[in-house]
Amino acid sequence: MSAVTWAAFAAAAPEIAARGRSLLYQFGVPLGYLATVRGDGGPRVHPFCPIVCDGGLYGLIGPSPKQRDLARDGRYALHSFPAPDRDDEFHLTGRAEHRDDPALERSVRAAYLATGGGSDGIEKLFELRIETALLSTYKKRGEPDNWPPRYDKWRAP
Repeated sequence: MSAVTWAAFAAAAPEIAARGRSLLYQFGVPLGYLATVRGDGGPRVHPFCPIVCDGGLYGLIGPSPKQRDLARDGRYALHSFPAPDRDDEFHLTGRAEHRDDPALERSVRAAYLATGGGSDGIEKLFELRIETALLSTYKKRGEPDNWPPRYDKWRAP
């Protein structure tokens, strides 16, 4: 399976991408949970700030286990934070790749700082290429017949 950029995903599945982006950015600063693969093959989950910028999905990742995991084995899963009033979920899987491009890094960092996020400037830039997407849509909490959710799925060609 191939992995594509955020722009290619959004062009192929615009409704899923738009709702997914709104879930990632629902609190202003983009927030999600990033799962990576530890050296022993087990999963590791981290809070994460995914940044949609210039047609890509990126992360500025400081020296940490998640940075080492992605540098060694780029497989990832990304899940949105829960919404305050409903259980909608946005989930991506794919492969992350380190990007050593100072101009792109400046652009991504500026986009992130514009959301109110912080940066110490020592992070490495990773692009998260997308293989699959899943959007689960629920009614507001407390409404009747809230199960099952509506599932919208997408897979890269």
